[in-house]
Amino acid sequence: MCEAADFPFRVLVVDDSELFALAIARELGHAGMQSDVAFSAAEALAVAAATPQGYQAILLDHKLPDGDGIRLIPGLLAHQPKCPVLVMTAHEAIPHAIEAIRQGALDYLVKQPTIRPLVERLAEVRRVAAARQAAAGWDQHRKDGLLGEAPAMAHVREQLERVAARADTTVLLTGETGVGKEVAARYLHSRSAPAGSPFLSVDCVAMPATLIESLLFGHEKGAFTGAHRARKGVFEEAGPGTVLLDEIGDMDLTLQGKLLRVLETRRFQRVGSVKERPVEARVLAATNRDLAELVRLGSFRHDLYQRLAVFPVHLPPLRERGEDVLRMAQHFVAFFSARMGVQLEPLGPEVRAALLAYDYPGNVRELKNILERAVILCDAERLELRHLPERLRAERIPAPAPAGPALAGDSGPRPPATIDFVPGVDTMESLERKMIERALQTTGGAKAEAARLLGISRFQLLRRLQKYGLAPRGALAE
Repeated sequence: MCEAADFPFRVLVVDDSELFALAIARELGHAGMQSDVAFSAAEALAVAAATPQGYQAILLDHKLPDGDGIRLIPGLLAHQPKCPVLVMTAHEAIPHAIEAIRQGALDYLVKQPTIRPLVERLAEVRRVAAARQAAAGWDQHRKDGLLGEAPAMAHVREQLERVAARADTTVLLTGETGVGKEVAARYLHSRSAPAGSPFLSVDCVAMPATLIESLLFGHEKGAFTGAHRARKGVFEEAGPGTVLLDEIGDMDLTLQGKLLRVLETRRFQRVGSVKERPVEARVLAATNRDLAELVRLGSFRHDLYQRLAVFPVHLPPLRERGEDVLRMAQHFVAFFSARMGVQLEPLGPEVRAALLAYDYPGNVRELKNILERAVILCDAERLELRHLPERLRAERIPAPAPAGPALAGDSGPRPPATIDFVPGVDTMESLERKMIERALQTTGGAKAEAARLLGISRFQLLRRLQKYGLAPRGALAE
């Protein structure tokens, strides 16, 4: 079974018995922890002062040759803030335990013939610390982190850095579902808004237009049935912060006109009021739809599109980011294993190959969900293919050989045979359907291989399978 999540974990062992202290240090090393030792109160203070923020735990003897270990706790914490201190003693004494906790100790432990309980207690502290560190790292990533080193992501970061100083410029974030548009918005917020200012997101497709209008602009008391008191809207609550209008392509046309006026004048009115109020916040918009096409279809205002598209930033799909898939996968594995209190070795070649072969129609969000499930299922030292969903494992299963005699030198499926064309009956769509069906027959149903034969991506193939009724709804998220 997997053990505690591994991250740099250093322990200061303070005990007047050199033999005992070194024995603990040796056992901690076997458990994957680093340690330093001190044999007196003075030495412990000197080591702690010389290693600022360097320890994740301190194991402290109650009785030291030059003082009381419990009285030493405040001095140690002055040099190692928030560092857990575990006090050791040869005899159990409730008053001493209470005093140790009062002085800032995490726990009060009785020495036993074996040092295993001490090492196990420190391992537990390490697991908790690792989980907190991973959670903090993930929170920071959600706030302002854009993972990845692919050239396309470097370009995204460069664009966001350039526009960060222009707080009055509206930014349009585009990209498929799950690519991280909100993460990019938070990244921009962290670099342009005043520290501590709000980041507020509104889903433009989740509520009726009337409710979104009240949510955005606020309302006065009595403005409509149920408005028992005045309420600020998002533009007002955000102050000098950031407002993200998510799925802007689904916003009601009437509300689009009101939003355009807000963006142009930087002023708004609460519902039921004639008083104009200023907009201080930066406004960002995000969509996974083609706004230019929506303009052509008449479901999105051309003038609003022009106003939003002053500075468009497109986030690439995960399938176009190469090795970033593996970088992000390792990040997610580290986060979930730490949160669940387990340790996993680096991803093996088979799992890496499977992760790279998949198209990720759900993008980063899908990769994150895949790895959370895999870590939950893990019963080995590292993730294995059996821990991944079937849709990823299928990409690694060789397709069966096609029916008929094999040609010399054949090493895989042959291209689909010629498709019969019936004049006056067949259309471009029916021919495309026939080609897809023939490719799937040739590859024994292996979608990735069929897509390769057809010269399209697996995701494009899945979309066409849905279009022609050859796959159920929701297949894109398989």
